[in-house]
This record gives sequence, structure tokens and C-alpha cells, in this order.
Amino acid sequence: MTKYFFTLSVLMALITFSPLSSHAAGGGKTPPSQDWHFSGPFGTFDRAALQRGFKVYRNVCAACHGLKRVAFRNLEALGYDEAQIKSIAAEYSVVDGPDDEGEMFERTALPSDRYPSPYPNDNAARAANGALPPDLSLITKARANGANYLYALMTGYKDNPPEEKHIKLSAGQYYNEYMPGYIIAMAPPLSDGVVAYEDETPETVSQYAKDLTEFLVWAAEPEMEKRKAMGINVLFFLIVFAGVMYAYKKRIWADVKK
Repeated sequence: MTKYFFTLSVLMALITFSPLSSHAAGGGKTPPSQDWHFSGPFGTFDRAALQRGFKVYRNVCAACHGLKRVAFRNLEALGYDEAQIKSIAAEYSVVDGPDDEGEMFERTALPSDRYPSPYPNDNAARAANGALPPDLSLITKARANGANYLYALMTGYKDNPPEEKHIKLSAGQYYNEYMPGYIIAMAPPLSDGVVAYEDETPETVSQYAKDLTEFLVWAAEPEMEKRKAMGINVLFFLIVFAGVMYAYKKRIWADVKK
């Protein structure tokens, strides 16, 4: 029985603390591992980094990439209060309706609304960019080692491909050493000083990429902290329960031996 509960505990640990991403992609350099605040069974999100990452998203990424699975009221988890959330939502318009006459209309966004897409539809997005920019809600789950991959991709642009790779770039193409195939159509999104931080955090490409990645990991799995806490509680319960059952078993067999 003790072995059973030990095995069950291990399985629960594997499920609870499984990686945040699921799909692998070939080609490109292997992204190096970064030191993430949310890593490990006791890891949590850094609220200051989440807010900075959200600011980077709003100022840089939101022009092309949606965040359709995140509602404005979800920003409470980042440390924003109700008034701040209402103020952020009020900066956007959303399509609603139909009205009494059957027409769709625009209105100011409310905290209950989801973050609006920068384009009215996918075809408009393709026409504006030459390809459909992916929604970023689940982007860190889109590839194996998602957080490290996303950070590496944003910091992996090079001015020119290495000569030994014999890669020729066409107009609108860029070399990125972590992109499968090394060629990416998205221009380098970050540059030093592109977003102003209110605190004294360095305004560098590396810091922007790290903050944005932390925010997008949260967007993909906002319940991660609760899941980890529940997993720890379950493991603690199973260990205690296994101990009680072992003691009970010894007592029963002690009577049998007599």
C-alpha cells in the first residue's frame, strides 16, 4: 500500500509541475534555459514583471497580435485595481450588437470585454502583414520549452546570416538563429529604449523580452499558481495518508502475528 501511494504521489507531481508548453519544432538553435521567477514547483509570477510585460505588449505587440483569451478584468491578477482596469479598458473600442435595428455598433470596452483584435478579421490581418499574425494568448504553449523559445526568438535576430549557412534573405525576411529554418517574416519587434518603464528596470531588448515572456506565460496559464499550490497540498495529503495507512497496516499485522 505504501508503494501505491508513493507511485500516486510521483504521478501527481509529474502532472502538477509539467512544462507549460507542448509542441516541438525542428530546426534552429536550441534555446538556452533562462532563470524564470515562475519556474519550479514553488515558482510564482513576478507581478512587477507581469505589468512591465503587459506594457511591452500594449506598446509593441498589440499593433499586430491579438490577445483574445484575456479579458480586461483578468488584469487584476497582475496587481491592477478596479479603477486602473476600467481606465485601461476605456482606451479601447469593441464591436457589440446587434442593436434594436439589427446593426452592429462600436462602444467603449468594459472590464468584462476581452482584449480586442487589432484587425476586424483574419483577411484584413493577412492583407496588412502578408501573413496572419498569431494570437499571443497561448503562444508559450505553441512550442516545446515555450518560455525559453519565445525569449530566444525575440533576442535571436542577427543583421546578416552567417556565411557558412548559405542563407539568402528576400525582401521582408530576417535572419533569426532560433527560428526553425532561420528565416522569419516578422521584423525585430524590440529595440533598446522602445518602451519607457516607470521603475529603474533596464530598458533593453533582453529585459523587454524577459518581461513580455513572463506576461505571455501568465496569459497562457493564469491558473498556474493555484495549480501548483493545489498540487503541493495534494502531495502533502498523500504523504500523510500513506503514513497513516502504513501505521494502521503494521498494527493489523502485529495482531495477526500474535
